[in-house]
Amino acid sequence: MPGYRGRLAPSPTGLMHLGHARTFWMAQTRATAASGALVMRNEDLDPSRARSEFTAAMLEDLHWLGLRWEEGPDCGGPFGPYSQSLRMDFYRAAFAQLQRSGCVYPCNCSRQDVLRALQAPHAGEDEPVYPGTCRHNPLPDPLDNGKSRINWRFRVPEGRSICFTDGRLGHQTSIAGVDFGDFVVWRHDDSPSYQLAVVVDDAAMQISEVVRGADLLRSTARQWLLYEALGFVPPAFYHCELLTDSEGVRLAKRHDALSLRTLRHQGFTPEDVLKLAFNSPEGQQGNSISV
Repeated sequence: MPGYRGRLAPSPTGLMHLGHARTFWMAQTRATAASGALVMRNEDLDPSRARSEFTAAMLEDLHWLGLRWEEGPDCGGPFGPYSQSLRMDFYRAAFAQLQRSGCVYPCNCSRQDVLRALQAPHAGEDEPVYPGTCRHNPLPDPLDNGKSRINWRFRVPEGRSICFTDGRLGHQTSIAGVDFGDFVVWRHDDSPSYQLAVVVDDAAMQISEVVRGADLLRSTARQWLLYEALGFVPPAFYHCELLTDSEGVRLAKRHDALSLRTLRHQGFTPEDVLKLAFNSPEGQQGNSISV
């Protein structure tokens, strides 16, 4: 795969855990096998949860694990730092393009659903299909200056099949308007949704393959439509299987016992952590794991 460019894209909203170690190590393995570059991106767009101490911890813990990147924060190279909070001009330009092309419309309903749009979806927590309540809303008054707290949704082409081949899971198909509906791309607080931000960044950083957890598989069809609407070529995708705890719950940042920081303090070596993530009977099956 000449010109391979992969990426690590953690969010500084908590400590990195064993599931992150597995996914990010897979990303590095695929980049190394392709003699490619690996980009680090700090996805710190959530002001209510992103904290500088978590940013410092994730960089330290991932370096300790043995991960290395050629671009991004703490790399010593000519590029970066790639922090989403510093890239708002890119997102605003993309949003303006979507507005000019008529791909988006103003929406003033489903506030709780809209608030969730800032974060990456979790497994089993995908947003419900939006019924198109606001599809025919008039454009807001230019003199409003954001006072009406309007959110903007992408107008999906109903009935269209979005197909791609995942590097691990094979052929995937989603039907717009059936498997997912119109989705938020810009929030009333003047910030992009997760879906828009990652598309803009992956295109700008020339990412050729996105390696991430299978909990984000259902986001791919939405992002595919954004790539097309913005005139970008979609990358390849590889969705890793997920690790779960002993109760069968997907590992999350609330699982402090399985955070890299906690395992380090307990005396685990990087080799121990990777063995636990990949070589245990549980890890090999992609099912449950405990320490």
